[in-house]
Amino acid sequence: MKKILLSIALCLGVTYSFAQINKGKIGALVKGAKAFTVSDDELKTYTKESVDWMDANNPVCQLNDKDKTKRAYAERLEKIIAPVKGYDGLDINYKVYWVSDINAFATYDGSVRVFAGLMDLMTDDEILGVIGHEIGHVKLGHTKKAYKQALITSSLADYAGSTNGSLATLSNSQVGEIATQLTSAQFSQGQESGSDDYAYKFMVDLGKDPAALASAFTKLGSLSGGKASTAQKLMSSHPDSAKRAKKVEEKIAKDAKKK
Repeated sequence: MKKILLSIALCLGVTYSFAQINKGKIGALVKGAKAFTVSDDELKTYTKESVDWMDANNPVCQLNDKDKTKRAYAERLEKIIAPVKGYDGLDINYKVYWVSDINAFATYDGSVRVFAGLMDLMTDDEILGVIGHEIGHVKLGHTKKAYKQALITSSLADYAGSTNGSLATLSNSQVGEIATQLTSAQFSQGQESGSDDYAYKFMVDLGKDPAALASAFTKLGSLSGGKASTAQKLMSSHPDSAKRAKKVEEKIAKDAKKK
């Protein structure tokens, strides 16, 4: 599938070409009135197949990549993720998408995907904080609930009769739309707060300064112009960044008084 290339000027003044994330056909489909339920096993299957589709349809940075710049992104994420392996029973798989979007997501099947645009914006610990937040949504059951609701109310309801518990029978554009639903689920204010708390503990348990979580929120909240547009997806699903940064800072100050 054709990808749209964008030029992004990095802080060193060098211009690289990134592909903007390709999510397939994202359109408004006519929703059926039929009832549709998704079992846990089906959800895991849909999630894995959707992430597989995302991996196949977007450029991925590999540790053995011949392109030194792309390889550097993969090596950097490998370093960032190293202390996370096995944390809280996690069995994760992770990749960097060579795309300009400022985003990251974690899914029900243990997949973590970080976008190059986010890595350009943040320090290693800030990225780790964002990853911790996304993992929090998974561990606290938010993604499971949100994905089920998204699937029930979106295009998969129209395809329910033809999937047979798998996306293999669907067209490329149909799977692309479902993948978009799975990776852009909306969360409630309470769920965001719970995931922030998870990320805070996550950082402390890993021996990292939780202030990086606050600074990550601050950076997201202060984006403007073109960068703001590339971060639209992350911002839309994670609102009130400034308030959340302040809450983390207050928690740090409170914990400091206990010592």
